[in-house]
Amino acid sequence: MASFHFELVSPDKLMFSGRAESVLVPGSEGDFVVLAGHAPVMASLRPGVVAIKDSHGKRTRIFVRGGFVDVGPDGLILLAETAIPASELDRTRLDQEIQNAEEDLADAPDDQKRLAQEKLDRLRELRAAMKF
Repeated sequence: MASFHFELVSPDKLMFSGRAESVLVPGSEGDFVVLAGHAPVMASLRPGVVAIKDSHGKRTRIFVRGGFVDVGPDGLILLAETAIPASELDRTRLDQEIQNAEEDLADAPDDQKRLAQEKLDRLRELRAAMKF
């Protein structure tokens, strides 16, 4: 399968940089898969899991919270506010993310409450999906 360059960057570090066959992205309008030759697109992220299949067939999952993605002719760049390898994600850490989202909702101005509630709901869905 054809591959493309992919980088996932968080404020802390470069989480992934290399060739990928596919990347599942949790876009704010819904999940989408990027393959080689994908049409250019920019999208914001929602809390969720980025699923990467690299050019060697290795699969990696990384939880992201906030940020945006840019797909272009040179590949895919994903800039995340928070990025945590799924292997490092435990119930305590996810509960902290949920608590942060609850605080964000409580502090959100009225015109942003709906988005903050959606973020909180998705984190709770993620916790349920991770079966903690």
